[in-house]
Amino acid sequence: MEAVEDQEWLDGPARYVREVVRRVPMGRLRDGLRGLWLGHPLHPVLVQVPIGAWSSAAVLDLIPGEGRAARRLVAVGLLGAAPAALSGWVDWAEQRPRQSRVGLVHAATNLAAVTVYACSLAARFQGRGLLGRALGFGGLTIATVGGTLGGHLAYRQAAGVNHAEAVPVLVEPGWHRIGVLDDFPVGEPVRRTAGEVPLLVVRDEHGTLNALADRCSHLDGPLHEGQVVDGCVVCPWHGSEFRLSDGANVRGPATAPQPCFECRVTPDGTVAVRLATA
Repeated sequence: MEAVEDQEWLDGPARYVREVVRRVPMGRLRDGLRGLWLGHPLHPVLVQVPIGAWSSAAVLDLIPGEGRAARRLVAVGLLGAAPAALSGWVDWAEQRPRQSRVGLVHAATNLAAVTVYACSLAARFQGRGLLGRALGFGGLTIATVGGTLGGHLAYRQAAGVNHAEAVPVLVEPGWHRIGVLDDFPVGEPVRRTAGEVPLLVVRDEHGTLNALADRCSHLDGPLHEGQVVDGCVVCPWHGSEFRLSDGANVRGPATAPQPCFECRVTPDGTVAVRLATA
């Protein structure tokens, strides 16, 4: 797996494919495929259809008289592979280079599995059951390799995970002084820290202070370097958009909200923050 991460020659094809994926006009469907509405990536949910169907087909291929049911399951898996692949490409297009390399091999492996299963289905329809079953077991083996690569992406390279999940653990309870009111110009993002956690602080035109965890939940982008637009901050790395008042993610690729902090100003102008409760 680590050897795949080091294949720099994959960066060229990855750049080309990334631009193609980004230019496809999807509108709000793009965020839907990312899983913004679900609160975490949609791709792991969708892959259950082809994996489940093909695994079940392999079991039925071992049972005499279940050829028709196995054939139907192979077809279901092929149909389910299309939306799963589409959601995966949308996620992949906003990943770091080393993640992109593994993701590209992951996608190529899964494409090979789909091709083998398509041949398996064709053989089954032609009455060549033995060949169809053999191709089915081959396709499942390749899909398993692809799934292993996907697991490496998620669990080793942290693609698709919430990078702000640790904030409530790292911030000590209570109020943290972060400066005085004059340190926060209206409409300008300012970086401060609460203990070990970096914060983004923005003072709006009404004088209200809003504070969020600074590192984007998508891939740790520095939100304080982003733009403030219509009460939201836009991550400078991949364009995720978070509402300043409560940290809700308005637009992906981030699927998890940003941890939000309460702000208070004392009579002498001192500004303090504490982690907002749910």
